[in-house]
Amino acid sequence: MIKKISYFASVSLLLLPFGAHSQDEEASADEMAGPLEQTVPVADEVALPEPQADVVTEEQLLEEFARYRRLLQAGTLDEADIAAKRLVEMAIRVYGPQSRETASALNNLGIVQHGNGQYDAAIQNFTSSIEILENVEDRLNGSLINPLKGLGAAQLGNGRPDLAQESFNRAAHITHVNDGPHNLGQVEILESIAETFIRMGDVKEARLILDRIHVINVKHFEQNPLGLLPSLMNRASWQHRAGYYADERTTYRRAIRIVETSAGSKDPMLIEPLRRLGESFYYVDVNMATPQQQGLVSSGEMYFKRATRIAEKTENIDWRDLVEAKVGLADYYIYTEAQNRARKVYRQVWAYLSEGDDRLALREALFADPVPIRTDSLPQYAGEMSGGDKARSNLVAGKVIVNYNVTSRGTVRELKTVVIPEEFTDIQRMVHREIRRRLFRPRLADGDAVDANGLVFEHNFSYLQSDLDDLRAAAAASQQDPDDD
Repeated sequence: MIKKISYFASVSLLLLPFGAHSQDEEASADEMAGPLEQTVPVADEVALPEPQADVVTEEQLLEEFARYRRLLQAGTLDEADIAAKRLVEMAIRVYGPQSRETASALNNLGIVQHGNGQYDAAIQNFTSSIEILENVEDRLNGSLINPLKGLGAAQLGNGRPDLAQESFNRAAHITHVNDGPHNLGQVEILESIAETFIRMGDVKEARLILDRIHVINVKHFEQNPLGLLPSLMNRASWQHRAGYYADERTTYRRAIRIVETSAGSKDPMLIEPLRRLGESFYYVDVNMATPQQQGLVSSGEMYFKRATRIAEKTENIDWRDLVEAKVGLADYYIYTEAQNRARKVYRQVWAYLSEGDDRLALREALFADPVPIRTDSLPQYAGEMSGGDKARSNLVAGKVIVNYNVTSRGTVRELKTVVIPEEFTDIQRMVHREIRRRLFRPRLADGDAVDANGLVFEHNFSYLQSDLDDLRAAAAASQQDPDDD
């Protein structure tokens, strides 16, 4: 399987020498303090262990950091939170508040806070880390890249892609100063910049950034075509998110040609790009003329079938790759309403996954609940806020709750939606329409497709209080007696 380059939104942040985390719902006074006054933020519900002595050694600090990393990698964030808070205190005791080590501890505090959705606190700690590094190093030092990436990621999570773009741009500029304008290390940052453009509705600018990323990768892998495959697969994923489906198909075809030229027409590296190329035909590219797109869905079958044949004929193939190929083909048959073919393939996969704990776990993940075969993005904001609006402070969270059933044929029935606040009926209609038009991989029981009832989907969105106030005022005005006008 071709491994994908890291995804945009959760910027892949490297753990620096130390780290920490906060679980508080809001940043405490200590968390909001500047770097000179920074103390350890303590979760209200958990008391920190008292240090053994007033003097903390570097060895103790490293041991605590190793424990923190183990907890973080295990996903036990509450315990990692406790260890991380202590690390901030220990780093300040050993190295002082104005040190690279304390900056690293604050950076890693922000990383875990970001992962836990505590964006305001994460933003403060990334900012403090940056301020310290600017004081002890300079404004173009390479050590600033990580906290700037973290700051951008937290700002993006907090609904401020405009601010995130500024942070990511600065990080990219620092890589240019230190490593040159074509350095490969900036790719992840550029992906994040592309994401900010997509979040603000500017897909054309996002496309320019993606083209820039592609040029960097092509230059780097000029003598190693197979080495270019992960970046091509990632490029296609981005093109898909931006709605450039024709470009996405071109990219997958290029990846397929590279494998065929370098490894042959039956190499298992072809399975993933063939399958994903087939999936791309579910979508309509608005940049193409309608006549060009007629019958495109039927074109996908050949790619699903070829991926499945290669998987079935490859000796010692990873069984997960075989399952992905066959499920992709069955999903295609659901999408094209070839129900008998779909059920035949689903039964084969069910039987194949019916032995062994790992296979049973995958069977549960694939078939316990309906899975949408094709999805379109849903709006993140409601109200009058335009895609490029900079006034994104004071955003409020809303949600659309969808109750629905999915039949054994993968279609949606008895769909009901509720929006909170109830005034945002426009976004309610958009979500309702999107869920209604979806086709699902049906739930399976004993290998057979069955109805799935009582399903719930929640779509979270953000809005400005002023937009809600305007909607309520308009509704009140419309209810006035005409004689009062």
